[in-house]
Amino acid sequence: MSTAASAPGGGDVPPATAEIGVFGGSGFYSFLDDAVEVTLDTPYGPPAAPVTIGDVGGRRVAFLPRHGRRHELPPHRINYRANLWAMREVGVTRLIGPCAAGSLQPAVAPGDFVVPDQLVDRTWGRADTFYDGPVAHHVSYADPYCAELSAVAVASARAAGITVHPSGTVIVIQGPRFSTRAESRWYRSQGFEVINMTQYPEAYLARELGLCYAAIALITDYDTGVEGEAEAEPVTQAEVFAFFKSNLDRVRALLFDVVAAVPEKRSCACGEAVGPLAH
Repeated sequence: MSTAASAPGGGDVPPATAEIGVFGGSGFYSFLDDAVEVTLDTPYGPPAAPVTIGDVGGRRVAFLPRHGRRHELPPHRINYRANLWAMREVGVTRLIGPCAAGSLQPAVAPGDFVVPDQLVDRTWGRADTFYDGPVAHHVSYADPYCAELSAVAVASARAAGITVHPSGTVIVIQGPRFSTRAESRWYRSQGFEVINMTQYPEAYLARELGLCYAAIALITDYDTGVEGEAEAEPVTQAEVFAFFKSNLDRVRALLFDVVAAVPEKRSCACGEAVGPLAH
């Protein structure tokens, strides 16, 4: 792996560029084998790690572990704005956000993949916009995920014989703690399928920058067990990390398939949300 430094955000175009970005989640800290490493600064500080850029099936791909290379950043301490800005800085227009997630419904089992189409934010205190003033820019977020990119992820998973749920609502909690049983029961009663700690504001900030964003959630556990089962046990961090690690090859293979299937040109409206700061 070679290393190249770029100018700070807003400066010159980095020496290596990409069109598709991938964020790494818990247990997923490297993706590209033959890649150039780009160290970036942004108007919001440094991203979680240098961005690595390489080829996947003829497509230029940028990879960034959202928690850092050694998972040194818990969900509530991630500099999401710097991570998203860095991806945009290297030319990315489509972003894939694989993540570890818990299931809230018995029908969504550990080992399944979910490509969510809706999001509920229960976080607090996170820097979640590029528009803190004096410039005002209000973005429609009724449909949080790019339908075009999400459809590619679903089709790729089905073609690979993977059990995938083509829609679902992810509720994003603050972390780093897991849910109480009462909270988990409340989320289930609302019909939410997936629980996670990093999808917000990551997915929203992508929209503010006019980037397509699709999540691919690997279900690692039932949040506090399956309702009604006497032996239900709550999730632990060790179990989440171990499960994701044991399924990392599945995640990587699916991402390679998704990258190869992404259309050359966008036909969605995600780019229309971009505001004046990102032009």
